[in-house]
Amino acid sequence: MWVFSKEMVANSPSRVDGIDFRTECKYKEEGIRFIMTIGHKIGLSYVSLATAAVFFHRFYVIRSQKMFSRWVTAVSCLFLAGKVEETPKKCRDLVKIAHNILNQMDLYEVVSTITPNEVMCYERIILQTLKFDLVVQHPHKYLLDITTKLHGEKEKLNEILQMAWAFVNDSYATTLCLMHQPQHIALSMIYMAVKTLEKDNRLSIEKPPKEWWLHVGGSGITMKVINDIISEVQKFYSKRE
Repeated sequence: MWVFSKEMVANSPSRVDGIDFRTECKYKEEGIRFIMTIGHKIGLSYVSLATAAVFFHRFYVIRSQKMFSRWVTAVSCLFLAGKVEETPKKCRDLVKIAHNILNQMDLYEVVSTITPNEVMCYERIILQTLKFDLVVQHPHKYLLDITTKLHGEKEKLNEILQMAWAFVNDSYATTLCLMHQPQHIALSMIYMAVKTLEKDNRLSIEKPPKEWWLHVGGSGITMKVINDIISEVQKFYSKRE
């Protein structure tokens, strides 16, 4: 249910409501960054943060950012994800941290819109929008599985894993989690890490065999899909430069 075509993601309710592509991407990135900043400050696990990010993206593939504030949605997704992943945080604590961050960003007009009551109201809307389907699988698990099947020096494999892990975390700022299965994202980020390290002369590898992903448990994916996934992450990085 939660894998959409690129066209469906592009023709989101926000776009229908007149928000252009560049602005929509900016709003989503702001919302995800808000989730990550609050989550780190309150001490939520990476799984809870990732789950909140996925809830956020799934919500806005169905609802419009013109109708629902990205700031309140972000806090509500964190509140819900904390409960789903059994790392619950008090709503008022999340709101307090959100206020502090928004004040530092000089977004004083947004502060008053985020209240415990509003966060819990949004939580109910998110639950209904997601049809109470709250099961989320993340690429991180597959990163670990795949790297155990790779051959090479332990130190180099650890470096690949760490870099791929960082790429996966950054991928939540994109809509990849809406368009691709988590194991495919994991495979792609490992390949991206290998090629990056190889380019920097920090890793020497043999040319991978054709359909190399089949050797590490990958299936249902092509090199084109891997390159498409990598391209989306690279676009995100290029915007930050």
